[in-house]
Order: sequence, then structure tokens, then C-alpha cells
Amino acid sequence: MSEKKEEEEEEDAQVNALACFLHDTYSDSFRSILLDDDPSKLHFPLVIEFAELMDFDPKFAGKLYSSPDKYLPFLDKAAKWVKDKMLEKLLEELGDLKHAVPRKYVRVRIDVSGSPLEFPEASPSIGKVRVNHMRKLITLKGTVIRSGGVKMIEYERDYMCRKCQHSFSVCPELEAGNRINLPALCPSKSSRGCGSASFQFIEGSTVCRDYQEIKIQENVQLLGVGSIPRSIPVVLMDDLVDSIKAGDDVIITGILSAKWSPDIKDVRSNLDPMLLANYVRSTNELKSDIDIPAETEEEFKHFWEKYRLTPLKGRNFILEGICPQIFGLFTVKLSVALTLIGGVQHVDASGTKVRGEPHMLLVGDPGTGKSQFLKFAAKLSNRSVITTGLGSTSAGLTVTAVKDGGEWMLEAGALVLADGGLCCIDEFDSMREHDRTTIHEAMEQQTISIAKAGLVTTLSTRTTVFGATNPKGQYDPDESLSVNTTLSGPLLSRFDIVLVLLDTQNTDWDKIVSSHILEENFDEKKDKTNASDAKWMLPKLRRYINYVKRFKPVLTKEAERVISSYYQLQRKSGTHNAARTTVRMLESLIRLAQAHARLMFRNEVKQLDAIAAILCIESSTTTSPIVDTVGNALHSNFTENPDEE
Repeated sequence: MSEKKEEEEEEDAQVNALACFLHDTYSDSFRSILLDDDPSKLHFPLVIEFAELMDFDPKFAGKLYSSPDKYLPFLDKAAKWVKDKMLEKLLEELGDLKHAVPRKYVRVRIDVSGSPLEFPEASPSIGKVRVNHMRKLITLKGTVIRSGGVKMIEYERDYMCRKCQHSFSVCPELEAGNRINLPALCPSKSSRGCGSASFQFIEGSTVCRDYQEIKIQENVQLLGVGSIPRSIPVVLMDDLVDSIKAGDDVIITGILSAKWSPDIKDVRSNLDPMLLANYVRSTNELKSDIDIPAETEEEFKHFWEKYRLTPLKGRNFILEGICPQIFGLFTVKLSVALTLIGGVQHVDASGTKVRGEPHMLLVGDPGTGKSQFLKFAAKLSNRSVITTGLGSTSAGLTVTAVKDGGEWMLEAGALVLADGGLCCIDEFDSMREHDRTTIHEAMEQQTISIAKAGLVTTLSTRTTVFGATNPKGQYDPDESLSVNTTLSGPLLSRFDIVLVLLDTQNTDWDKIVSSHILEENFDEKKDKTNASDAKWMLPKLRRYINYVKRFKPVLTKEAERVISSYYQLQRKSGTHNAARTTVRMLESLIRLAQAHARLMFRNEVKQLDAIAAILCIESSTTTSPIVDTVGNALHSNFTENPDEE
């Protein structure tokens, strides 16, 4: 008994010390929790930094890492004590405080960023989770691929001993399918001990909590060659429920536990790992506004100051950093940049949306570098999914309904996972006809409507689609694009830019390209001496593209005049196919002009931007008198003095 007493005293001392730490460090957070007047909230997260806890008490922080089951409740008790004290203080200060009702639950959440728990031992990849991580506080990174419905779970119930009337609480075991295990003997603390084994459930003593199961999968970009991405189920409770959706990139800190697999006849039951989440952080927001340091902003401004008189030369310098291993292909590189940057989404008074994300399709002979552009574009985008047409079904692209433990759930496909990013589809022509029709709505309305297995819902797919396809047989310039590619007119009309890359015999061009490739190999041996002349590398390009997305360019009168005249001319001449000369083409022109203004580091769309957009649209036809003499995007090269031209 004396041991138990010592343990209790030790616990009280530890809780008091933690309460002082929380009161000194996080009093503002407590204050905002108490003054929060949202009646729908019952649980409030108190996010504490593990690094600060380590500075305060390294010994306790170590214990918290190795056995969080035992020591996390200490923090919860301390938080409850601080909350009660601060409530009294607030009531004295502010008198009758209507919304500072005694909050029932303050949940302590541990944020491990910037602490030793970010090292590989404490934050392994999902595929490297092993037995030695069991019951420890670990951090996992991944993408949410499935999210279940929100349920209620019984968390605690009280029983009373029939002999000595001692009452005690019992928590159902989550690992054993929420089964309640009663103690063998009465746990009363009387000196002689009761010794009874007959207990009675106390009515109305059940405590329930919100509960949701999600599944996260390793980020494909971080995997080694030949590795299959592994996944793990995660349990969210209380305020964490419904905080993330399918397709989000997340960092989850929690306790690694295991759960018995369901009983099936003649099948051996195993322990499947699962994570009981303590803190969830979505990294999508972090990616979209990658913290761009002030010096980088200054660098961009200085760069455009340098090219103030020759802005197009500056633009071409940036474009040369896109797919540097491929020589020339100026039109394609410009189109890739405009597609990744995108225009501004427009919402009118009635709530109708006109998308801001352009779509792009590359049609070309084998060996013209289509897949290279796809891969590079995926690296430039914060959030990207690469798939091939043949390996994708309509469910794999949109959503699939899966049965899990007797209930139906939705699992996100490529377009939903790429929401807010880029979806690259290689071998676009090899998709089945039925699968192509499913992406019509995703590309134009940017939603996917589904009615599967009794689940009727609409998911958002604000994504840019970048496709690549081979022509059917030998490309025939006299036939329309849909005949050459076997893609239907309505689908082609959804692409803002369709570039045709034809490998025609051209002796001069072949000479230039071969010398460039040989030079590249030769240059690798030499050191790059002049840093200012070096092309922009991938991280800088990605940062630039993210930075310019902040601009919201507005059309000037000159730009409007150019776009309007071109559109009217196209309608009159009818040279393009009917699908391309609809209002969609006008919307594409505006989107691309806005993207070009962003690329040029401006907040207004000038005449130059409108002309650049028209050049991209004109390149979408194989034989165009405007773009170049060859009429082939494959042979379009960077010019010496673009501004003069």
C-alpha cells in the first residue's frame, strides 16, 4: 500500500509541475478556449510543442515518448486544473461571463515539429513500422486514401461491487473490438480488501466519444524504386474527427497500437497495426504557400528589374529551366509553364464558376519527349498524381466504393487525390471509352458526382489535367485532330492547349539537336563557372510558380480588344473545328492571358499577354500561318531577341 501511496504522491507532484508549465507557457491558448462561444464545440485542442516540454522537463519528455499511454493523462489532468483556475480568474475579472461555461474537455495535443521526435527512429515511414515502435509516441507522414464515417464509441462505463458498494470505472479495449474486461476481484482500496467478484453496471454512467477511422498511405514520391506503398489505419477521436479529407497530405502523431483481425473460420487471427492519433497536421496548406523567404522575393524582383527593357528575354530565361535536357520546343515549354501557373477562377453573382485551371494535351510521335514533360511538370507541382491511361479504370481515376467491415466507404482516385494540383495521364488514348466520359465533368465543372452503393455525393476536383497521347498510326495533317487521336470532339474541346509534335525529317534541325545532346554530355564534365548565367534549377522554378500564383491579373482594354477581335475572326473563318470555336475557346484565351501575366510578374493582363495566349492557341493547330513556318511545335526554338520580334 505504501508503494501505491508513493506513486500517487509522485503523480500529484508531476501534475502540479506540468500545470505550472502549461499556465506559464500557454495561458493565451487557455484564455481563447474559455472565451470561445461556439456552442457546437465540446472538445478543445491545446497544442503544445514537444521541444518546449523537453526544455522544461527532459526526463518527463523521455517518459512521454516511451510510454504515452501512462503519461499523456498527466498532461490532460494538468490542463484541466489550469482551465479551472483560469475560469475562476476570468469570472472575477469579467463578472458574469455567459460563454465561459466550464468547458468539459481540453485535449492536449503534442506537436513534434522541430524536436528530436522528427528523427527517423521516432518518425519512420509507414512501411518501416515495426514491433519496437509498439506503444510509443511516433509520427507518420502520408496521404489520406480513405476516410470512414463518424461514429460514436463507448469510452468508459462505471460498475459497483455488490458486496462493498465500491464503484469503479472500466474502459473498453479498442484493440479487442471494444470489448469490456471486468477485473477478477473488486479493486477497492480498503485495508482488508473486499475479494468479491460480483459487479453491477451503474445506469447512465456511460461516457461516449466521437470516433472515425481513416487510412493513410506512404507518399509515392518518397518511395524507393520497386517499392509498393504501404498503408495503415488511423483512429481519430473528439476534435480530430472530420478534420481531414481523402487526398490530404498529413503528418500524424500518435500511439502505435494493434488490433485483432476479424474472426473468420479456419483463418488464423493476426494483430494488425493501427495508430491512435493524438495530433493531426495537414501539409497541403504548407505546400501551397511554401514559406518564400524575403530574400527570394527580393531576388525575383531584382531579376525582373534587370530585364525591365527586355521582358520577353527574361521570360525565355525562366522557360529554359523547364525540362533543360530537351533542346528547343519553346512552344511546349511556354505551354507547360502557363498550364502550371493557371488563370484566376471567376465566380459570377449567381454562383456559377468558370475554372481557372487550364488543361493541356500533347499529341505526338514516339520519342518526342512527351513523357519527359509530364514527369517534369509533376515535379514542379506541389501536389501531383501520375497515371497511365491503360492502367486506370474510371473508378481508379474518380472514386471507388469499397466495403470495409460491413459498411460502404469511398476511396479517392487519381483526380480526387490531385485536387488543387496536377493530374498527369500518360497514354491518354489507351483509356477505355467509358473511362474517358467520366472525366468530362471533372475537367469542366471541376466536380465528380457519384451514386454508388447508396452513397450519393459530389466531390471537388480542382485539378489541372495534363495528358499525353500517340496519334493513331501515321498522323495525317489533312484530317481533324479527333480522327488522328480517336478522342471525341467534346473531350478535346475541354483541353485549352493541344500541341502536336510531329517527327518530320528536317536536316538542319537534326544537326542542331544532335550537337546539343553531345554538348550536354560533354558539359557535364566541365564545371559551371558563371553562376548568374546558369539556368534556374527545379526548387527555384517551383518557388517562382508558387509565388506568382498570388497575383490576380485584371484584363486591360487593349488585351480585351485583341482577344475579342481574334475570337470574332475565328468564328467568321471557321477554320478550327466547331468545338474549338465555342465560348470555351474565349475562356481559354482569358485563362492563358492571365497565366502569362502572372509568369511576367504582373498584376494586369497587357496586350503582349493576350498575343502570347493567342500564339499558344494557334499552336494547337498543326498548320498555322501565325506561329512559325514549319507549323510544328516540335521545331519551335528559342529566339535570340524575342522582344524585337
